[in-house]
Amino acid sequence: MNADDVRAEEERVREIFGILQGEREADLLLHDLNILDVHSEEVFPGSLLVHHGRIIALNPDEHVLKVKARFDGQGLYAIPGLIDAHLHFESQLAHPAAFGEAIVPSGTTTIFAETLDFASAAGDEGIEAAEGLFRNHDKLPYRIYAFAPGKKASVEVAEAMLQMDPVIGLGELAHLSYMTGDDDDFRRSALGRASGGYVNNHWGVTALPDMLLNYMPAIGAHNNHDAWNEDDIAKSIRYGQHTQIKFGVGSPQVIRDMLRAIVKRRWPAENFQLCADNISVDRVLKHGHIDWVISLAIEMGLDPIKAIKMGTLYAAQSFHRDADLGSLAPGRLADIVLTDSLARINPRYVFKGGELVAQDRKLLASLDELDYSGMVKEAKPGLDDLQAAQLEITPLAISDDGTQAKVLVFDVYGRGHLKFADEAWAPYRDGAIVPEVDGVALNRISVVQRYADGSRHIVNGLFKGVRIDRGAVSVFWPAPYPYFASVGADVEAMHDNLLRLDRQVGGCLVTDGGDEVASLALDIYGVMADMDLDALVSSTRRIDAALEELGNVNEGEPVVNKLLTLFISLDRFGFMI
Repeated sequence: MNADDVRAEEERVREIFGILQGEREADLLLHDLNILDVHSEEVFPGSLLVHHGRIIALNPDEHVLKVKARFDGQGLYAIPGLIDAHLHFESQLAHPAAFGEAIVPSGTTTIFAETLDFASAAGDEGIEAAEGLFRNHDKLPYRIYAFAPGKKASVEVAEAMLQMDPVIGLGELAHLSYMTGDDDDFRRSALGRASGGYVNNHWGVTALPDMLLNYMPAIGAHNNHDAWNEDDIAKSIRYGQHTQIKFGVGSPQVIRDMLRAIVKRRWPAENFQLCADNISVDRVLKHGHIDWVISLAIEMGLDPIKAIKMGTLYAAQSFHRDADLGSLAPGRLADIVLTDSLARINPRYVFKGGELVAQDRKLLASLDELDYSGMVKEAKPGLDDLQAAQLEITPLAISDDGTQAKVLVFDVYGRGHLKFADEAWAPYRDGAIVPEVDGVALNRISVVQRYADGSRHIVNGLFKGVRIDRGAVSVFWPAPYPYFASVGADVEAMHDNLLRLDRQVGGCLVTDGGDEVASLALDIYGVMADMDLDALVSSTRRIDAALEELGNVNEGEPVVNKLLTLFISLDRFGFMI
């Protein structure tokens, strides 16, 4: 115990005592509120007194109160700041400040964030990159609790990150490699346990044998975000997992099915937290973030207050942060959302630590001093010797009559892991595959290793999810292995596109007739854009518009986000080496 720390704490407790006695001045009073008490599940009229970023009183005696500022709550409902219980920090392609521009106006004031792809992309610079990523986290208009990579990055990077602020534990584990008893997995788990932090699970309960269903929670992996249906949820609960209901990946029907299952089975809401997992900033701007899924949960039949608690208190409790987050009570951080309804969350005002950071879905907090350009890298091309002929599809088999060829067919990840890759018969004429299945025309896809050590690894097939009549679109993702995915109508256009994108650190490129018509540069280690929110969204929307000109019809997430999520399944099912 440090004497200076004791003196500082004594001054704080004396200061709070003096404020409540009317002898000292508090920072802020929010009055004329209808306050949601998530503990009693009651709403009561009142006010919140804030000092040094924390709530220090409910309904203080305003006759003796001295405050620097007052805020008229206009009779709005006050609820705790919303919490995303599991988010991949790099998957939305925005650097931390640009991401804040998107999520904070939706009422999100805290995220529990994975960093595994970012650390993996940085490779030997993983420790330095993480330091850069977190350098100004306390200046952001939201709170970050981060996790060291439980997979994809080296053990050394994981160990170093576990010592960093704001890292609180080990990120999601590579559940499939745990079946093999991998030494690095054992070491990472030991580091997570020894640090006293949390260990995130990535369970895939539909695919795991009983041994791993027991093993993962037994070694301390305490939460699971990899539930896709009612049976997954039932298993996750039974094995004692804090079960995170995700909405950022999978088809829109997946989240609805899971929420309906919770209602139908009458599972206690305290089993669940809400999370995005992977999400685009464009989707946040159009639909919302945790506010949207709370409103959807209510629409699916959950009690409104229970649904709000899944996005606030239950998420905080899951990570033992409820002394700071998740409720509006004295001593808690003054992260507050004012909404005009509890049945459909509409964040009118958003406070982080008592500071008004957003109003009517517009960010007010200044982020001008936050600069991430120091993490921008230079491109390292690797496709100089790639030939167009290498992108041609080789039949897996040819029918006895020689008219059909068996080929790999990939489906866009948004339709779910189980339908990601399959084999199908396509017409075979004059020694060439006709790109169609069951009479439906499809594009070609090539998954291409960027840096070859010997022969280049390439997987060619057909693709569902993007359909263009001409030209090509390619994306690059460096984690856990640097690969391109190119989709197009012919291999010459795909080859030209790949060589052009190879000149960039990473990103997405659309070409037509040899011309570059739309692009997104991901210059920060190939996973983040060095641009503000408006510029990022404009780039992804131009890509969608360019592909529409080429014949594509898109639904849901921007095409660039859809294509980049392919790499999750490409890695999971062994299509990259």
